Amino acid sequence: MRLQTLRNHIVREPPTLGHIIQSNAKTRQLNKGKQLHAQLICAGYPLCIFLTNHLLSMYAKCGQLDYALKLFDKMPQRNLVSWTAMISGFSQNFDFSTAIETFCQMRNEVKNPTQFAFSSVIRACASIETVELGKQIHCLALKSGFSYELFVGSNLADMYSKCCLMVEACKVFEEMTWKDEVSWTAMIDGYSKNGNFEEALLAFKKMMFEDVVIDQHVLCTTLGTCGALKAANVGKTLHSIVVKLGFELNISVRNALTDIYSKVRDMESAAYVFGAESECINVVSCTSLINGYVEADNIEKALSVFVELQSLGIEPNEFTFSSLIKACANHAALEQGTQLHAQVLKFNFDQDPFVSSTLVDMYGKCGLFKHSVQLFEEIGTPTEIAWNSLVSVYAQHGLGKDAIKIFDKMILSAVKPNSITFISLLTGCSHSGLVEKGLNYFYSMEKTYDVTPRVEHYSCLVDLLGRAGRLKEAEDFISKMPFELNAYGWCSFLGACKIHGDKCRAKLAAEQLMRLEPENSGARVLLSNIYAKERQWDDVRSIRKMMRDENVKKLPGYSWVDFGNKTHVFGAEDGSHPRKKEIYEKLDSLLDQIKEAGYVPSTDSIAIDMEDSMKAKVLHCHSERIAIAFSLISMPSRKPIIVKKNIRVCVDCHSAIKFISKVVGRKIIVRDNSRFHHFENGLCSCEDYW
Repeated sequence: MRLQTLRNHIVREPPTLGHIIQSNAKTRQLNKGKQLHAQLICAGYPLCIFLTNHLLSMYAKCGQLDYALKLFDKMPQRNLVSWTAMISGFSQNFDFSTAIETFCQMRNEVKNPTQFAFSSVIRACASIETVELGKQIHCLALKSGFSYELFVGSNLADMYSKCCLMVEACKVFEEMTWKDEVSWTAMIDGYSKNGNFEEALLAFKKMMFEDVVIDQHVLCTTLGTCGALKAANVGKTLHSIVVKLGFELNISVRNALTDIYSKVRDMESAAYVFGAESECINVVSCTSLINGYVEADNIEKALSVFVELQSLGIEPNEFTFSSLIKACANHAALEQGTQLHAQVLKFNFDQDPFVSSTLVDMYGKCGLFKHSVQLFEEIGTPTEIAWNSLVSVYAQHGLGKDAIKIFDKMILSAVKPNSITFISLLTGCSHSGLVEKGLNYFYSMEKTYDVTPRVEHYSCLVDLLGRAGRLKEAEDFISKMPFELNAYGWCSFLGACKIHGDKCRAKLAAEQLMRLEPENSGARVLLSNIYAKERQWDDVRSIRKMMRDENVKKLPGYSWVDFGNKTHVFGAEDGSHPRKKEIYEKLDSLLDQIKEAGYVPSTDSIAIDMEDSMKAKVLHCHSERIAIAFSLISMPSRKPIIVKKNIRVCVDCHSAIKFISKVVGRKIIVRDNSRFHHFENGLCSCEDYW
């Protein structure tokens, strides 16, 4: 464009130039906008406020706040539009504090802000949750007559909901004369984020009743609410609305659908939505599906989705890794966990607070608590999640004194403990016999740390007292609880009654446990074992008949070990393994060795009326011993043997494994359904308190 022609444009057609600049801003064509700005400067014409405001808006929308600010500072005169462009620009580019400062400066020069300035500054207050300043701006908007305006009202409702003031948010919303999909979405999102999920769904129904346009944003928010409520039927209804409105190919909506189906454990529908359009697959949908499989306890499927994610060239994020490592922790899948750890390092997520915490937890649950400690020490600034993971690791391994030391360090680091911290701490005290310490921590929870004890904490205290043999004290504690004891608490009390031979209280505990969980065989089996120890065989037969009549089946015990990229599972008297001949030869050899070392079978643990010699044979073929025999013939001597079991290790196997660790000179780690036992040189880390 020639210089004279450009001058003519400036004199005669400022609206045309404004339109060009506005078009460049909308299409984010920053270079073209800069060229036009340069040509205007070269033309030697001073820019009018109209064109300068358009340039300000363009630079702000394209993220060039430095350019916008320099231009703004050089303006000889500014009007409302100039100030509003800068406030909106700072807010849109996440510089919320500067947006608020600019609004305050504007108030000194211009008396009445526009609704757009109010809208932007309120959005800034919402983003940094400065509710007191937000209230002051609300008052100013009210005086200016803009508080009921659509954009201002929507942002006010959003600000109050983000600051957990739903009453104020509702009041603003109800006072708005007209509401669009943005204002409705703000309210639905506010209800959902504040945990008022039923109110969120009710607001969506009202929105539909008032015939407001349904867009992808409100659908995503409402689907998220359904996921939180596990409302499968409502989710399916929303899915039909998605299809009807033509949003099934929208990536955000598909992600939300995958997430809701995963959360309600409808993995067939989740997988269908996930795989229907490969172009819509991204890290969010993959992570939602992985998390669904993890929650459904299907680690194989979760890992297969992870492999598919990588084959599609999609990079995993911190949530992907957290979910998968959590699955490995729950299954004690050490080999898969270590492979994921290598991937974490590759993608530089090792310092992410969630990923690092789940790694600490994973190694602990796989039996390698020293690895957990090392990883924890490598975290720059541990969050409460990391501290909780480490306290939990020590508690699971029965190292109560160490758990207390970590808790003390956590307090010294000015990290506030929460309810999860105290569950782990009380568990550690219980497994280590630290009764007085545990009692002190329980009673200091609310008084010192402002953490209200829940039923889980009361159950831990029942376990603490029961293990120590203080059954009368535990019974009194249960009777004075502010709410009913849960199944875990009664099961702990019943187990303590078995250990300490209290038949009367055991019967009471069993009755309560059967009332809470009629399908749980554990109460009947434990009670049967108590009668068997006293050789009350008629009572044992009576319980077994009751189980048959009620179709309650005893949970079979099984053990497993990981070796050669495969999980080897064994049941009692299991003869299904390809190497069964070698396994049983090793098992018999071990029996001879430990008998020479002083092992005597504890036949009282078999709740069947038979000869002691037959009981000894049954004990000899328990699943954990078969798993240990397999490990000894398969694994190199430098590698620790880690056996996992789905139920509690019996007294006789505990004694036998101590002797095995001594005669073979190997460390053996056994994880049962409540804790870890580290056997070495004929001793166990639990010191026979378990």
